Amino acid sequence: MGKAKNDRNLMVYAWFGLNREKQTELSVYDDGKVRIEVTGTKHGVANIWDAELLIYLASIIQERINLGMVPEPLVSFAAHDFFRITETKPGGSSYDRLDEGLARLRGTLIRTNIETGGEGETEGFGWIDSYKIQYRRGREGEKIMKAVQVRICDWLFRAIVKDRRMLTYDPRYFKLSPLEKRLYEIARAHCGNQNGFKINLLKLHRRIGTAMEPRYFKAELVKMAKRKNPLPEYGFMLVDPRLKLSLDKKVPPPPGRTPLKSWMVFFFRTDRLANMPPFAMAREVDNDFPTSELPG
Repeated sequence: MGKAKNDRNLMVYAWFGLNREKQTELSVYDDGKVRIEVTGTKHGVANIWDAELLIYLASIIQERINLGMVPEPLVSFAAHDFFRITETKPGGSSYDRLDEGLARLRGTLIRTNIETGGEGETEGFGWIDSYKIQYRRGREGEKIMKAVQVRICDWLFRAIVKDRRMLTYDPRYFKLSPLEKRLYEIARAHCGNQNGFKINLLKLHRRIGTAMEPRYFKAELVKMAKRKNPLPEYGFMLVDPRLKLSLDKKVPPPPGRTPLKSWMVFFFRTDRLANMPPFAMAREVDNDFPTSELPG
């Protein structure tokens, strides 16, 4: 009954495919500090829509913690309730996609040096350890889901129960496109109690996990940034670092083209526009981020 929440590690990095076409692996993420390798089976790697189920399961576990209950990695739920949270219309195709998503979450293999709860996994793990779908037969013999039982992996369970770095999602998240979802997660995870932050364009490109070429990625961000409300709760703008730019002052650009590797993206909270710092004063994203600056 509570709000959708997720672990910050899942929001910051690229763990999931961004399209529905089957992918057997994702590009390895390695920034020198964090390494993430994701491979799949014949079902393909888990995608951004499958990740919604992990968000839902993590939210249930977090709600149990908030209620003073003893959390467990095994969660039972009604498919209809999952569809309610994600604003998905129940039906045969929805149930089929849930079944296929569970197979991808079970079969996806993750190898990473990110630790949760003070522990790491060196042999790799899947997002879920097991799942079971209970069903009954309809009047015409069709399968109708009654309940779903899922056991999430130890790595994610430790992150929820021990690390306690869960962040609340805006309900509009589930209606966003894959790229918008990733941009929202990056903004939500890094803004914290700050009014804004900045990140290098190519670093953002890697964090998003898109297969789009960086130049097309930049063009897409420019187009999105021109919209009145590009993301729930957040806005962003691309900044040429050669400019001395503030919110109320723009200097004509110097001659020549700015290389892609030099561009920065400035994210800000739309509810704090009056207090938003100039670009030069905004904090730049790093891998380490104080838990004290993370809102719930």
